[in-house]
Amino acid sequence: MYKKYIKRIFDLFMSILLFIILSPLFLIICIISFFVMDASPFFFQLRPGKHAKIFRLIKFKTMNEKKDKNGNLLPDAERFTRFGSFLRKTSLDEIPQLLNVIKGDMSLVGPRPLLVEYLPLYNATQARRHNVLPGITGWAQVNGRNAISWQKKFEYDVWYVDHISFQTDLKIILATFKKVIRKEGINSATLVTMEKFTGN
Repeated sequence: MYKKYIKRIFDLFMSILLFIILSPLFLIICIISFFVMDASPFFFQLRPGKHAKIFRLIKFKTMNEKKDKNGNLLPDAERFTRFGSFLRKTSLDEIPQLLNVIKGDMSLVGPRPLLVEYLPLYNATQARRHNVLPGITGWAQVNGRNAISWQKKFEYDVWYVDHISFQTDLKIILATFKKVIRKEGINSATLVTMEKFTGN
């Protein structure tokens, strides 16, 4: 009942409410990002959603578009701005994804939407993470986020698919606020962002 009907109603109500509450902050970040990033404040990327259906994810940019002499983007660590670091550490870069939730591409809670290029690399168990809508936060995020291995992350994602409930979602949302305040698990141990998944 919750998974099929109530979860979507809860997502829609909460995401609209949160977007209204955060709209002044949303506008402030847009203005600052426009000057800091020298371009649009938004980052768009195609990601796989439920049943691997591709959608357009939106976030605030945390890296600029600087390139080397050959026209290739510089490594993430060199393009990561101070303001972008602040947005990432406070998870404010995720605010625009409320629009994805309102649209129905995402849920507040679910496995994080990863890169399209990873789709052929999943085994049958890992692919089950696409049986539900992806989320802004999820069981893997509150249990390590980018600081845990890919194997562990997929284990948490599949666990969530099998244990969706209002109690579980509420627990994850509350734990997410705690993680954000403590700034835990934002980056992996070796890179500014998570290492790429290369398969099993």
